[in-house]
Amino acid sequence: MTYSGAVKVGGPASVHELTDLMISKVAVGAMNNNAYLLRCRATGEQLLIDAAAEPETLLALIGDDGIASVVTTHQHGDHWQALAQVAGATGARTFAGRYDAEGIPVPTDVLVEDGDTITVGRVELTARHLVGHTPGSIALVYDDPHGAPHLFTGDCLFPGGVGNTHQDPEAFANLLNDVETKLFDRLPDETWVYPGHGHDTTLGAERPQLPEWRARGW
Repeated sequence: MTYSGAVKVGGPASVHELTDLMISKVAVGAMNNNAYLLRCRATGEQLLIDAAAEPETLLALIGDDGIASVVTTHQHGDHWQALAQVAGATGARTFAGRYDAEGIPVPTDVLVEDGDTITVGRVELTARHLVGHTPGSIALVYDDPHGAPHLFTGDCLFPGGVGNTHQDPEAFANLLNDVETKLFDRLPDETWVYPGHGHDTTLGAERPQLPEWRARGW
């Protein structure tokens, strides 16, 4: 089945099968959060991005093989409601951006800086620190050697705009600048974008709108 990224709370995961990596997307919780399970096809090792809610749903998705790591994209509560239960049940190491970790009420084992590498089996993800939605949000880039890159953006980039900066002009400018310089300027249009809520997109679909976003201020 062709991957679309369209998921709903209570529904099945949507699975994006790449040559070296399988990406399972599921929607959980009252705020329709996306959680992503990444599985290295060579080793079977797994990593979860955002244990947002519904620990029973996430643990069922993870299955008996467990996970090695959980990455929390940022400190907002709707992205870590199930973190304690999932990390406790699996023994997974916890990762979060250095400047958001103190806002996450589950100890962070690994503080992530811009440019750090996080591995899942033989697959490498590169962290990008994005300021504005929160002080320490991170996006994760998988530069697929067999095709286009894949980008997990948390709440920093969605179809139609950057994340909420609560009408703070400085925060908006910081976020848009980081998204432009660290994502759009470094990655091609074919880059697949997996956001923290809602539907997927590509950088190419969003790139023409960047001047409009800057002009409108949100």
